[in-house]
Amino acid sequence: MYAGSEPADQEPDSSARPPLVRELLLVVGLFVIYKLGRQAANGHVEEAYRNAGNVWDFERSVHLPGEGTVQSLLLHNETLIHLANTYYATVHFPATLLFLVWLYWRRPRHYVWSRRILAALTGAALALHLLFPLAPPRLLAAAGLVDTGQVYGPTVYGATPATDSMANQFAAMPSLHFGWAVMVAVGLIVATRTRWRWLWLLHPLITLLVIVGTANHYWLDSIVVSALLAVAFAALPLRRTVPVRARLPWPSTGYEPALTAVPRPAEPAVSTVCAEPQTHSARSYASSGTRR
Repeated sequence: MYAGSEPADQEPDSSARPPLVRELLLVVGLFVIYKLGRQAANGHVEEAYRNAGNVWDFERSVHLPGEGTVQSLLLHNETLIHLANTYYATVHFPATLLFLVWLYWRRPRHYVWSRRILAALTGAALALHLLFPLAPPRLLAAAGLVDTGQVYGPTVYGATPATDSMANQFAAMPSLHFGWAVMVAVGLIVATRTRWRWLWLLHPLITLLVIVGTANHYWLDSIVVSALLAVAFAALPLRRTVPVRARLPWPSTGYEPALTAVPRPAEPAVSTVCAEPQTHSARSYASSGTRR
């Protein structure tokens, strides 16, 4: 009688799909704001290194595992560390973009929700980049980690972080690499019904190992972005579709149908036939009694 959610094999609801041109302009605009925001947070070199030392000391005080533990596993094989650098440099944006494109075409309602979550998460992250510039562990001498991108390649960052005009290398907190990867996995799990959908969790798991193993992020960066994502989920829940009542022979108002709306069978003709003689007999009897 009711359809509470959209099955995996159901045709997408085209009425929930926003106009394509508007969405393209919106996504491009958000990307430009993202890049400009990261550039605006650049230049706070001394503060970024000071914050990096504080984050490193805090992680050790709460006994978080050292980032060097993950990196040492990757450095055992040069091919493995090269794959990790490639994953960091090439998967982040394309995976998120393909995720949004697929949702837009196949799950419009989930697309709108996911786009809102990503926009809110990215906006909060940019604000934190401005308020808390942070040098990554690969630039922190006390960490003793290898800048795997510069040593083994490929890398998306310049060799001199302070003068890098292409990217802000002092925006490690929080990790949008990990935050976007979690959103991609959650969005696909929610939007699909296949039993294999839980394998999408491998994407944020691999991303976490990559960002830590390549010394581009601290463990704390992923913890903070997870907290921001949880707040976004709570503030912007996915709205369920309105249940659709199946068609009935009469208009449904929530109450029992009026009796007049249901055709009633006609009374048997024999009842009227029998009633006539009985009435006639009673009258005859009364008249005959009067004569007597």
